[in-house]
Amino acid sequence: MTDPTTLSSLSSALSETIARTAPAVVSVHSHRLRASGFVWKPGLVITADEALADDGEIEIQLSDGSRRPATIAGRDHTTDIALLRFDADVAPLKLSATVPALGSLAIVVAADRGAPTARLGMVSLSGPAWRSLRGGDIDARIELDVRLRHSQQGGLALNASGEPFGMAVLGPRRVLTIPTATIERVAPQLESSGRIARGYLGLGLQPVRVDDGIGVMVMNVDKNGPSAAAGIRQGDVIVAVNDERLSGVRAMLRTLGPQSVGRVVDLTVRRGGEPLHVRVTIGERPET
Repeated sequence: MTDPTTLSSLSSALSETIARTAPAVVSVHSHRLRASGFVWKPGLVITADEALADDGEIEIQLSDGSRRPATIAGRDHTTDIALLRFDADVAPLKLSATVPALGSLAIVVAADRGAPTARLGMVSLSGPAWRSLRGGDIDARIELDVRLRHSQQGGLALNASGEPFGMAVLGPRRVLTIPTATIERVAPQLESSGRIARGYLGLGLQPVRVDDGIGVMVMNVDKNGPSAAAGIRQGDVIVAVNDERLSGVRAMLRTLGPQSVGRVVDLTVRRGGEPLHVRVTIGERPET
């Protein structure tokens, strides 16, 4: 039989952990949508980009019930991170860079209409870096065995020591965590420029089979883009980048991360059945 004193101690420790965290967790209201967020720096809140409306006014509700208008400082849909600016003196929490171990306890502290909420579960997957379906680089794959409502997206995920290790978001059929390393890499760029620079070739692509594998066919070319300037034409089939064979369009897109802007890549192209090499300087994707 479990010692009731042990359960009582665990319950008290969890309650105290949540109470310490709750003041930095806020509700985010945007055009009929509700989400959670947390104070990253004084006057700056991080929330889940996918849970944020695309237009309309934004309001933040603090744990004391007070409300503040907010504006978007920046957002990156590929990593699901949005940064909001507001005027209030709320102390931020220090995020931990430690990735929790598989099977360890996890607490998600979120908010609903300003009132703190909490969910207890465990880390069901703790793995290496991965790329989101929208092309964002996430520094660790952390899945949580916990149920979240839409309004709890953007809440803080805590380990058993009460240290926040990331932001909880709703993924396809599971709850994911955007880890501290990703937040601390993306949020400063959003604060300074409002967006994350992405590489741009100016091509519309479609996968095709070639005699010895897979390539990508150029379906259209932005006449003002870097590929047009380098001589890429509609109908060209790209089979390799820097002598590495392609496995499809997604493999091509993986070469266009934030660090790719300004780099020169060598594209192996087949034009009319004849091979040639074209050097392209990757540009920066224009804002849409």
